[in-house]
Amino acid sequence: MALEQHKTSIFQDVDQVVADSHASQTVTIIAVTKYVDVDTTSQLIELGVNHLGENRVDQFLKKYQALANKPVTWHFIGSLQRRKVKDIINLVDYFHALDSIKLAQEINKRADHVINCFLQVNLSEEASKHGFLRDEIEQALVAIADMPKINLVGLMTMAPLAASQTELEDLFAATHQLKEMIKAKKIKNMPMTELSMGMSGDYPLAIKHGATFVRIGKLFFQ
Repeated sequence: MALEQHKTSIFQDVDQVVADSHASQTVTIIAVTKYVDVDTTSQLIELGVNHLGENRVDQFLKKYQALANKPVTWHFIGSLQRRKVKDIINLVDYFHALDSIKLAQEINKRADHVINCFLQVNLSEEASKHGFLRDEIEQALVAIADMPKINLVGLMTMAPLAASQTELEDLFAATHQLKEMIKAKKIKNMPMTELSMGMSGDYPLAIKHGATFVRIGKLFFQ
């Protein structure tokens, strides 16, 4: 019962944030299920939550196999080692952590169809965060433009844990602006229509600044 209550509360709150922010975009809630087992994940699906996010290859494969008959859109949201690309890349619907040109090359090599990817950016320049720094992005775009198996649907970012509201606003606004700048280039495999940003603690601000995918974990399972 608690899971159903949390699910209802989250979806209602996101709808309210969209309304209050006068946001024009559709916001998809990704339930980050790395915290829970297969049975709990299955219960969540039965409640109508079918966008699921995992950040570890072993756990993703375990749940993918166990829930193969369920209506799930799978998001891989964690860093991915190049040697593990072949294990999962053709199973995921969205890959949120494209953080290097070498990883892009490996995905392009191993994919048997076009993969929807988010370019991970690190505009806050945190040393502990993965993602392209601002001055690395142009080189990445040039390289990925020649990779037919990659479809850059948008950008992904993660905010610093201790960021103030002003810092969050600045980061999310800058990421949205960057997404629009890349979109304006009209590169054939970079539609740049999506923004993956915002988690349990900061998704209202992310939605205000154009997030179309929010990654929520602990609020479902607290």
